[in-house]
Amino acid sequence: MTSDTDGRRVFVVFNPASDRGRAVRRIDRFLSLLEKYTPGFVHAGTSHPGEESLLTDQAITEGFDLIVAVGGDGTWSNVADRIVASGKENVVLGILASGTGNDFGRNFGVSMRDPDHAVQTLAKGVVRRIDVGRVITSATPLRAEQGPAEPSKGRHFLNLVGFGFDVAVIEDTAGARFLRGELLYQMTALKNLFSYSGVPLVLEGDGHTVDGDQLMLTISNAPFFGGGYLIAPGAELDNGLLDACAIGNTSAFRRWRLFNAAPKGRHVLSPHVQMRQSARFSVRFSAPPKYEVDGELWQAEGTEVIVEAVPRALQVMVPA
Repeated sequence: MTSDTDGRRVFVVFNPASDRGRAVRRIDRFLSLLEKYTPGFVHAGTSHPGEESLLTDQAITEGFDLIVAVGGDGTWSNVADRIVASGKENVVLGILASGTGNDFGRNFGVSMRDPDHAVQTLAKGVVRRIDVGRVITSATPLRAEQGPAEPSKGRHFLNLVGFGFDVAVIEDTAGARFLRGELLYQMTALKNLFSYSGVPLVLEGDGHTVDGDQLMLTISNAPFFGGGYLIAPGAELDNGLLDACAIGNTSAFRRWRLFNAAPKGRHVLSPHVQMRQSARFSVRFSAPPKYEVDGELWQAEGTEVIVEAVPRALQVMVPA
């Protein structure tokens, strides 16, 4: 970990649609703080989902070496994916929280509560090199606003890949109008606890195979998801491993108990939860599944999804 902020060319990507459109109200505040602490930065805003990836590619091509993503987990993940895919060792990710979940920021104490401190971190922080995850099988992002998309391979992620119940909850949150953040996820999760039917799958990696009907499966690079749930308490950002959490398709009462235990990571003590750690996982289904990557829905092209850790692939600017 090194302090290395002087002389960097800073490009800032804003996602005004993050936090269900509320992020647009924070842009002026961030611009003022960025002008104070990182004068000379260049910025652009997205106009449709996924555009942050294109803006990041352009910024890297033009020689910017600190790419700041302003949004939530989806925005951060899209920018991080392009930085890693570029292969440029000198490019650093900076994050400013303005999204619904902001789970990745929890690892470094970055939140929407103190934007002044968050922007100061970009000027006075340290660079930490971390692992990312990567889905290496072909899939298509499901972005209704853009219509059909081309299949993609090699999508990197910061937090996790999720199957089953997790996907049902994300699909439900898309239609919500009045709730946001942690409360939005909790309410839609509670609804699906009693209605989701489960998904049969086979998970293979290091250790014993998980085979059977599951409520959900997550494969994590970092500990948090869903607005603060400690789904993978043992996950570390620099150990070269991913942590899988398979929650069995149990009764509604047991689902409720697991739901209440998850915020502090106590769900892992249940006999209905199986934890696995591996550098690479294979998940097989009876039909091509939908899954989420850091909050974004994807449709697999085949019945097997392969996920792997990419050690020390990304540099992130974090508080000193």
